[in-house]
Amino acid sequence: GPGEDGLYHQPWFQETFLDLHEDIAEAAAKGKQLVLFWEQRGCPYCRETHLVNLRIPKVVDYIKTNFHVVQLDLWGSREVTDVDGKVTTEKKLARKYRVQFTPTLQFFPPTIEAGNKKPGHDVEVWRLLGYWKPFHFHNSFVYVKEKGYESEPNFQRWLQARADKLRAEGKKVEIW
Repeated sequence: GPGEDGLYHQPWFQETFLDLHEDIAEAAAKGKQLVLFWEQRGCPYCRETHLVNLRIPKVVDYIKTNFHVVQLDLWGSREVTDVDGKVTTEKKLARKYRVQFTPTLQFFPPTIEAGNKKPGHDVEVWRLLGYWKPFHFHNSFVYVKEKGYESEPNFQRWLQARADKLRAEGKKVEIW
């Protein structure tokens, strides 16, 4: 069940000082990318993400291998340092990033240059809003890792092409 803060947690989520520039650098040093999981207490779709998607070993293994996950609370008061160096709270950062729904997964590029002055929402590479079924959820991480957004900015189109390719290889694809 949920922790004291009302959020569901995974033991492999990163506990950091919430300095996002540092988190990106730390992830990069391990060949990973930062993804923020924005959640809130009592969120049924967050619960579903944890109890369905994050219980599938293949999905979890892919995320753990390629991403550094930091969980933030939409209404939280912990101090966070944005990638532009500005210090704020989770709640204010959510507003600044225009995060309105939970879960929202915010994916960052593999690296951000030192002295970056752009806020996080201007450097993110992809954002997943709400609950997505396991195939879509898993492949949103693949989309970011393989930089699918560079050749196909429309995720649904990219996903359809990926599903077709997997089927052509004789793999079972469960969209729903």
